[in-house]
Amino acid sequence: MVTDPRVSVIDRRLSGIKRIIAVTGGKGGIGKSLTSSLLALTLSRMGYRVGLLDLDLSAPSTHVILGIDSVYPKEEYGIIPPEVHGISFMSIIYFTGNEPAPLRGEDITNAMLELLAITQWGSLDFLIVDMPPGIGDASMDVIRWLKRAEFLVMTTASKVALETVKKVLKMLEELHKPIIGVIENMKMRESSAVQDELNGFNVPILGDIDFDMDLEDSIGDANTLLETDMATRLKAIAMNTPEFQLNSDL
Repeated sequence: MVTDPRVSVIDRRLSGIKRIIAVTGGKGGIGKSLTSSLLALTLSRMGYRVGLLDLDLSAPSTHVILGIDSVYPKEEYGIIPPEVHGISFMSIIYFTGNEPAPLRGEDITNAMLELLAITQWGSLDFLIVDMPPGIGDASMDVIRWLKRAEFLVMTTASKVALETVKKVLKMLEELHKPIIGVIENMKMRESSAVQDELNGFNVPILGDIDFDMDLEDSIGDANTLLETDMATRLKAIAMNTPEFQLNSDL
């Protein structure tokens, strides 16, 4: 079996990063990309050196969420991510622009591998990764390549979301991957559904974030996003969760 030489480069590209937090979930539409963006923004404003990598190749959206436009990577023995809002930012959009990226199967693997192998992150405290949705080949590839990643799992109280999240948790546990915990997003009423469904897993429920009716109006404006209820709640969860190891040397 021939090993792609790019795989051996990834560890070197990530060697200057203290913590890699991969934000994942069972399906799209549960706030994975918003959480990735807000977490990166929040940690940056707290004084950490932060990178944000959008690996949701089917629907990259973190650049829209953070209002990132007209800034591009520089080429220098690979590519150096542009710094926007204090965040080193990388996404497939730098290769596809605003055009659809109709990638399938091996093409997706190649695109993600290329991004990881050529991006020069330098020295960071945190790299936040917006993971591909689901538990297909794309997610499995990223889990295999990001060996030091810790996983933050998003869900809603929806039966559909929870059924898929249970599969994600089972997969991560079987692969012995560290799981920071689960956040219930877009909570609309008091319910123990998330706790009840995930009781069988040895994973902490870190907290919940209420559905924010005004959030959409803040998309594209980083400063306004930080003032939303979602950002405030996410920051509180991060600061109150020992596994984030904030206020330490990481």
